[in-house]
Amino acid sequence: MDIGSAAPDVIMRLASIDIGTNTVLMLVADVRRDGSLDVVRDEHFIGRLGKGVDEHGIIRKDTFHRVRDILSQLKDIAGSLDVAVCSACGTSALRDAKNRQEFIDFINAELSLEIRILSGAEEAELTYLGAVSEYLPHVNSGTYAVLDIGGGSTEIIIGSGADIASSVSIDIGSVRLTERILKINPPDSTALENAIQTVQDHLQNISPCSPTTTLIGVAGTVTTCAALDLRIPKFERELVNRHILTREAIERIFQELRPLPLDQLRGYPQIHPSRADILLAGIIILKETMTKMQMSTITVSDRGLRYGIAITTAKTLFNKSL
Repeated sequence: MDIGSAAPDVIMRLASIDIGTNTVLMLVADVRRDGSLDVVRDEHFIGRLGKGVDEHGIIRKDTFHRVRDILSQLKDIAGSLDVAVCSACGTSALRDAKNRQEFIDFINAELSLEIRILSGAEEAELTYLGAVSEYLPHVNSGTYAVLDIGGGSTEIIIGSGADIASSVSIDIGSVRLTERILKINPPDSTALENAIQTVQDHLQNISPCSPTTTLIGVAGTVTTCAALDLRIPKFERELVNRHILTREAIERIFQELRPLPLDQLRGYPQIHPSRADILLAGIIILKETMTKMQMSTITVSDRGLRYGIAITTAKTLFNKSL
């Protein structure tokens, strides 16, 4: 990147890649000296890295190639945008897969791309930082909670401003819950009851939040629910970001979608076709978590882990250059 052609307070242009259980996301951004981000590109792919991991404990061979092809596209995009540094991180599926090192070595050999596996605590911290980054420095008072419903795990992080007070990573996500229990669309009443009970069991140690807490939700479940609530003809990040979802709206969406077969779910313009089969599981996690936390609303954010990765990568590189 030619820094001379960028804004004078830009440190660098970098890319951060979030390789999740269900999605592969890439942010390309110019990072300023105050830590703020100027978004250049935001890419979204459904990789399904975690397909079968919960049942068999390994990443499938066809998945190796599917995710490699996605990462190859993302590397090409980053190269065309003169990215100086590219950081790639993996989450729940890579933490759980027995053949994770084989996958990491395969990607590195094929693409010269190193993947760092984040612990649950690291994922929670970076997700929180990414979610609140667009509010800084104006969130230094009050309490914030960030909810990240992933494919394999769910993170709940409490903090004030950029400072985290507590975090927990729950070993249940939309892909995992679907593969374990909600295997057929539409699910029968027994499967729904079992799914709800499973989520409640995983949430039993979660405490209610104070009435002054602002709950922020990131990732595909909440952004899709926002698009459905707004009834927009297609997914638009500008409209979805900062939309406030009520528990009543989420329950209405759940009741509308629960009796529908997969082909009808895929017919909704707001629902990505590759997300349709796991959306109901994500909504169950969302509404049960909000109930347990005693939160009546959630503010939708299109930010999250990839933003946290970008901010911390830039800080590390900048400090090394001092």
